[in-house]
Amino acid sequence: MAQNDENSLVTLSSLEHYSFCPRQCGLIFVEGIWADDKNTVAGTLLHDHADTPGYETTDDGATILRALPLFSKKHGLVGKADIVEMRNGQPTPVEYKKGRKKQWGNDDIQLCAQALCLEEMFNAQIPKGYIYHATSKRRREVLLDEKLRAETFQTIEAVRKLLETGTVPPAVLAPKCDGCSLRKICMPELTGEKMEVAKKYEKTLWETHEQPH
Repeated sequence: MAQNDENSLVTLSSLEHYSFCPRQCGLIFVEGIWADDKNTVAGTLLHDHADTPGYETTDDGATILRALPLFSKKHGLVGKADIVEMRNGQPTPVEYKKGRKKQWGNDDIQLCAQALCLEEMFNAQIPKGYIYHATSKRRREVLLDEKLRAETFQTIEAVRKLLETGTVPPAVLAPKCDGCSLRKICMPELTGEKMEVAKKYEKTLWETHEQPH
């Protein structure tokens, strides 16, 4: 469905954050909160070259487009691609990441969303993309199959709903919290779902206690 209202546009970067943690996405894109750590700083430095707009031609005839602005009117998406490789008019997105492959799948969803934009912009079908992992200095092929596309569509709509409601999801304490730069701000131990249940239970006890006998 086309998204013509600029207020309903979803940024490509928000999809990565949401698929990693909905609360992280809410803190960043609803509350406007951000905190750097060694991992985010390293990631920023890695993107410096890819974020410089320009193009170059490789020895094997491919054209490399850097920091290409992306959009999709159909899906209501906006953002940019680190690298787009053009071969015989066929675009292929390449996303740069600092570390190894993440078990959460958020990188793949962001890449798939880039492909959705490129398919609309270039009137092409894109079966795969790549994620370049700086730690291993290798790039990983990502098949943009129906399963990944369905997950990406669901994430797009979830982020759009989050932005429209302006409600930051509750924290859910999980192992991945250890690698989150917003952990000290989020405080999942104190603001998680279990804490919300405890507060509701405490409120119920007080209300019961205060009722006249």
